[in-house]
Amino acid sequence: MDRFFFPETSRKVAAPRGWIEVVCGSMFSGKTEELIRRLNRARIARQRVEIFKPMIDTRYSVEDVVSHDAKAIRSTPVPSPRNILLMTSEVDVVGIDEAQFFDSSLVDVCTDLANQGVRVIVAGLDMDFRGNPFGPIPALMAIAEYVTKVHAICINCGNLAHYSHRKGLSDQLVVLGEQDIYEPLCRNCYNEENHS
Repeated sequence: MDRFFFPETSRKVAAPRGWIEVVCGSMFSGKTEELIRRLNRARIARQRVEIFKPMIDTRYSVEDVVSHDAKAIRSTPVPSPRNILLMTSEVDVVGIDEAQFFDSSLVDVCTDLANQGVRVIVAGLDMDFRGNPFGPIPALMAIAEYVTKVHAICINCGNLAHYSHRKGLSDQLVVLGEQDIYEPLCRNCYNEENHS
């Protein structure tokens, strides 16, 4: 680890290091909007920023990360988390959207970047449509220095929602869609929908 030596105190102080931030929640909760906000602030601070998303996510744009309220930021679509390591030399901040679509190697990639002194900001769904932990997000939450859980509004009762209820009958884990396929629900409404 790099250390700075301060002669007046005769002690060594660790150099600033990187860290991991996770922004998670249900669909329509503002995860991508918060990711874009943090990345734009890093750019205002003249930090070198790179943004990535899974190649599978082409809902709003092939290249841009786009929030549900149409805020957008340029990104690089990648097929695998390992590709991120190949494109992040000389950066201060790495943003990763829709992280639930990546495999578990994303945890090692984020750890490697943070250990190299990079601020890593990851956004994604923490639960799938069945209410189960989704992809690498739970493991990232466990190792992150900062975790922000954002909530949508339940479309049935108006309470805070943290479930992404799928309206269709497909049992496939990954089905890309928006309000035509998914709706945010609170725990009670989600349980009622799934036990009726």
